[in-house]
Amino acid sequence: MSRLVTVLGSTGSIGQSTLDVIARHSSYEIFALTANNDVTTLTTQCRSFNPRYAVIANSALQKELEVNLKGSKTIVLAGEEGLEWVASHTEADIVMAAIVGAAGLRSTLAAVNAGKKILLANKESLVMAGEYFMRSVRESGAQLLPIDSEHNAIFQCLPVSQGHVVGVSRDDVRRVILTASGGPFLDTPLGQFGDITPDQACRHPRWKMGRKISVDSATLMNKGLEYIEACLLFNLDPAQLQVLVHPQSILHSMVEYTDGSVIAQLANPDMRIPIACGLAWPQRIESGVRSLDLASEAPLEFRQPDLERFPCLQLGIDAAKAGGTAPAILNAANETAVAGFLEGRLRFNKIHCVIQQVISKIPCEGVTSLDIIQDVDQRARKLANDLIVKTNI
Repeated sequence: MSRLVTVLGSTGSIGQSTLDVIARHSSYEIFALTANNDVTTLTTQCRSFNPRYAVIANSALQKELEVNLKGSKTIVLAGEEGLEWVASHTEADIVMAAIVGAAGLRSTLAAVNAGKKILLANKESLVMAGEYFMRSVRESGAQLLPIDSEHNAIFQCLPVSQGHVVGVSRDDVRRVILTASGGPFLDTPLGQFGDITPDQACRHPRWKMGRKISVDSATLMNKGLEYIEACLLFNLDPAQLQVLVHPQSILHSMVEYTDGSVIAQLANPDMRIPIACGLAWPQRIESGVRSLDLASEAPLEFRQPDLERFPCLQLGIDAAKAGGTAPAILNAANETAVAGFLEGRLRFNKIHCVIQQVISKIPCEGVTSLDIIQDVDQRARKLANDLIVKTNI
């Protein structure tokens, strides 16, 4: 019997890779596909996979999607309610949470509260909601599997008996090492950072990703967010985490145990590998990725991160240590600053300045409800936008 999969954010890079893996296996069937604005791609996907439901988050585009899918069996829904409805539907077995940014929080939590098997590619949801998110996972009995290549690597390096990431003791883990590619500007002179364009920042040397995550990779904020995520997923103290720059993106992360053993996961840089791992866990399925040929690869290189070059990484580490609403403030300020950069309103080398000022102006507090998270998220975004207007670009 086929397992029914809902893909939240099917038109993005993770969503498209998920559909590529699923197309290779008759044991999976698409239950629902969702997009924000990309009606054209969503229409094509629906014609190929014939989902029961299609959701367009921008309600103004619902009619256009309905016209495009007229005559098909696919029912069209719209808005946040539609996203939450398909994410929590009783018939869906697996939910791929791949909506970028804070926009994916409510639908991801809907899947969590419905006790689904969740493939978490939307790191911002976990970063924002923190322990509130993890507590919801524990209380609902949901199965949470990380899809970020680094966190999926850590997941694979842990004992199979500890594969369920929630609530597992990590007393035998000495440290976890997250690898970072360093992005496209690893060796670019710092004096040129003010002239970096959005197209240059989105031209990652090893990964094909969306524009927002590509900029995060270029600033290393992506690794700062992943630092926070790793602490939450694997019940780690921030002192147990280390970041190493690994430009080849072959070794995705490592776990060092108390006896000194270090277990690493290596693979070609292709998101279909962690996606296939998440879909089939604890089994393995074909991902469509070619075998790793280490003899033909460049020598594997590792460096300590340069925090003067990448101050956003330090901001992420600091937020992980602070806890509470600090990660939500960080995430909101970063999303706003990155949008400002992509829109030409903020220079690349000013992204971290805006984030740092927002963090310094909004006090960190404890998280006891989703309302607190959403309130601080909105305040941080407004302040970041105000600062962008005032910042000399």
